[in-house]
Amino acid sequence: MKGLIGKKVGMTQLFDDSGKAVPVTVIKAGPCYVTQVRTVNNDGYNAVQLGYEEAKPQRLTGGELGHLKRNDLPPLRYLREFRTTEEIEEGQVLTVEVFTEGERVDIVGKSKGRGFAGVVKRYGFSGGPKTHGQSDRQRAPGSIGAGSTPGRVFKGKRMPGRMGNDTVTSQNLLISRIDPENNIIAVRGSVPGPKNGLVIIKEARKQ
Repeated sequence: MKGLIGKKVGMTQLFDDSGKAVPVTVIKAGPCYVTQVRTVNNDGYNAVQLGYEEAKPQRLTGGELGHLKRNDLPPLRYLREFRTTEEIEEGQVLTVEVFTEGERVDIVGKSKGRGFAGVVKRYGFSGGPKTHGQSDRQRAPGSIGAGSTPGRVFKGKRMPGRMGNDTVTSQNLLISRIDPENNIIAVRGSVPGPKNGLVIIKEARKQ
């Protein structure tokens, strides 16, 4: 099964065979434990639940500890599901070696939260004119709707609001390097989220 849970370490650069600098994101992925296997007969679908990062037992609830003790697994902080039809056993350990260099992956993370933002920052609106006597319209959205028709503001109107802190998927990222000894994967390009942010690595759907 090609799927792992990891944490974003940061960005650096590698040099290819021609000496060109390639920007890469370094991810510390795995080892991940197979904590549960879901099947069509028992659960209605096929999936594998992976656990990542050992934690203190007091950080977990009794139910979570009991769930992991079924397969003599250590206390794990993060549990995530991956859809798969491959046969895999509970208690198995997956490392970065499930992927190979040159392979393409999709990486899911949570983007950085920006707090409450106006339309200029959130959507790139140009704002109002800087001259002609205006004093408080420079970063305002301006008119948000018509008059008697339709007599309301349409749903989905781009307005000020919370920005970021959304689940984002970076697709088709190329694996530039794998370091099995240190559980490191370096992928070409950027990955959503801050440093030490949790990410999920999957086989690319659009190759």
